[in-house]
Parts: sequence; C-alpha cells; structure tokens
Amino acid sequence: MLMKKYFVALIVCALVSAGPDAVHGDDTGSALIKTLPPPSFGIGWVTEGRPAVYTKENLYERINGESELFFPYGFELLASARYVRKDNPDVSIEADVYRMSSLINAFGIYSYYRRKDDAAVKIGTEGVLSLPQLIFYQDRFFIRLQSAGLSDKEIPLLSACAASISKNLPAGKGRPAELGPFRIQSVVPNSERYIARSLLGYEFFSRGIIADASADNEKMQIFLITEDSHKAAGMVLDKYRSYLKESGKDGKTTGINKDIYMEVVDPLYGNTIITLYGRYIIGAVRAKDISIAKRIVEELRQGLASR
Repeated sequence: MLMKKYFVALIVCALVSAGPDAVHGDDTGSALIKTLPPPSFGIGWVTEGRPAVYTKENLYERINGESELFFPYGFELLASARYVRKDNPDVSIEADVYRMSSLINAFGIYSYYRRKDDAAVKIGTEGVLSLPQLIFYQDRFFIRLQSAGLSDKEIPLLSACAASISKNLPAGKGRPAELGPFRIQSVVPNSERYIARSLLGYEFFSRGIIADASADNEKMQIFLITEDSHKAAGMVLDKYRSYLKESGKDGKTTGINKDIYMEVVDPLYGNTIITLYGRYIIGAVRAKDISIAKRIVEELRQGLASR
C-alpha cells in the first residue's frame, strides 16, 4: 500500500512539474491540459466540468463539421475547458489548445480563421480579437477562445485567459520562416495564408502560401508553392499545363530550365503569371495588368532568393 501511494505521488509530481517542453512529447494530453488557465484568470469564474482531451479519433465530438479541416495541418491533440461565471453560467469562455505537428501548420490553421481586419492582440506569436472569439498561435500550438454573454467590461477577460495559456506554452521562434519571402511592400498585411492541401482549389498544387497583393492600384493574389525538388516542381507545372489545355486555355511559355515563365488565362482566376524557380512555383492570379503582376512575382522571387 505504501509503495502504491509512493508511485501515485511520483505521477502527480511529474504532472505538476511538467513544463512547456513536456507539452511537445505528451501523447496522453496530461501536459496539454496543464496549459489551460485556472479559473482565477477572472474573479467569480469557475471551471464547468473537467477539462477534456481530444484525439484524431474523436475530434468531431468537439468541433463537428470542422474536424476534417484540421487534419491536413497535422492535428495531434486538443485540450479543452469551459469556464463560467458563478452567478450566471450562461456567461462563458471556452478555451481550446490545439497541438499541431509544426509551426507552419499552427500558423496555417490560425490563418484560416484570422481575417485581415481583425483587431491585433499582443499575445503569443500573433493573435487577433474578433468577438466573440480570440485566437492566436505560438510555437506549434493554435489557441481559440470563444465567449458567450460577455459584457463590454468583461471583454479583457479573453486577453487575460489567453495570456495565461501563452505563459504555459513553449516560447517558440516567432513566425514561420516560410513567410519570409512575403515581407515585401506589395503584400497586404495579415493576408498571408498557408494552405496545406489543394492551393487555389487545384489538387496538383499540393501546399503553399497565398497572400493579397497591391501595387499601383492593381490588386491580385500571389502564391508560393514548395516542392521537394526542381524536378517535382516541374512535374506539377506540367500537370497545370495539361489542365489548361483540357480547359482550352493554353497559354504562352517563355524561358527554359529554371527560368520558365507562363502567361495564361486561368479558367477560375483570369490573368495568371507563373514562374518556376528551383523547387518553387511562384505565381500571381486575378491580375488585370500583367506587367505589374510580373513585377510583384519578381519581388517575391527575390525575397525567396535572399533567404
């Protein structure tokens, strides 16, 4: 009996002492639950029920209709808790901490929910407040807080709750390195999105980053697709060419080998510029002025080359 009590005490001690680094290797959710805030983030608040852990097998129980969205972004675990006000349980905050497989995937799911005009909050690597929710990402974690019934005076509780979670997570290394090439003047701030599957809705464009761009009153979208090799990128481009021919939209191709430029009228996106650069495919869609689109694509290419 004494030995059993000693063993239990060791387990409890291990859970209590689990720091941010332990969250990465936690497969049971015990450490992830510890990132959730205590109800003391707000006076008069309590936890409703027990915190829950969700895996790939039962994520639908928490976010039915949205769970499939998370899987391409390397979803691993979710720790969730609901907090209510003692005097009025209809006033609540639900806290969800998602552990994804990588920093870029955490950003990817965050960028799906973020909107360009959301109010920025200084929590985690990047966060926004758009009532009734606050979202942010940090390291390879995506956090979503959803509120109900909060008064104007209670809105700061969302930030207090988020800050409590942030302190329990690994500090991380800032924004994903993959976003580096998009630090150019033409890119509209907070418009970058990482798409983990079927960029532009095309299956052959497996994954990449897309952003809004603007120059000389010309608006368009620019994108960057990353493949494993130059050969693989060339094969993807060949699939796009085949698609265009089948659609009766064959375009003009110039250059050879590593400097291929294509000017096409995409069936879905109109005027399109695409260039092959090493293992990358860089492009612009919805462009009215091709010359401006070429200039912005070249800026993106230079940003990629300077990495």
